[in-house]
Amino acid sequence: MPEQAPLALLLASSVHDIKNSLGMLIGTLEEVVRSTPIRDQTQRHQFATLQGEAARINNALMSLLGLYRLQQEQLPVRVQEVFVADFLDEQIAANQLLFGMRGLNVRLHCDPQLCAYFDPNLIGGIINNVLVNAAHYARGGIVVSGAREPDELVINVQDDGPGFPDKMLDDVCNHQRGIDFASGSTSLGLYFAREIAQLHRRGHQCGRIALSNLEGGGGCFSLWLP
Repeated sequence: MPEQAPLALLLASSVHDIKNSLGMLIGTLEEVVRSTPIRDQTQRHQFATLQGEAARINNALMSLLGLYRLQQEQLPVRVQEVFVADFLDEQIAANQLLFGMRGLNVRLHCDPQLCAYFDPNLIGGIINNVLVNAAHYARGGIVVSGAREPDELVINVQDDGPGFPDKMLDDVCNHQRGIDFASGSTSLGLYFAREIAQLHRRGHQCGRIALSNLEGGGGCFSLWLP
């Protein structure tokens, strides 16, 4: 009788299969949305909900796989020079259909000449997840920015939604935070973002994340990279 595979390996394999199937569903859904004339706001809202929730599920599965590979030391960090404005614009463009369905105005503020060194694939996963979540809560707009402060790169994603709950603000760096059954939150995306940020190091500095609420309303996700 063959040796039983570890549960973690079985789960990772299952998540990978689910992710592939979900990717096909998302692709088909996007084709349907693009080819179907919008009759009214009810239909627009339904399409936006389908797209948004499918994207959030996909991001959760990607985070699970990423954390598994990180635990198995199979998640290499490939740091390279990146034009930050182009990088952020690509993340926005990847979600443009979702933003359009939700009627959101997404603005980018970043010096076109700003360069930084990081893994665009791993950091892209973080920013994509944040954008999808921001689209879920934003009422009308999202602002994405990138800047140098002073020896770190800081990327902010701001939305004009209700803001983050106080408990989430307090526990953003608590990797032992449990599941909130009332809200359905597992904090998986934040945990993944924190772990990936910390993989980016320079000397004694390492990447970090933070959540904050804006004075005029809305929430802000911040990512610092050395």
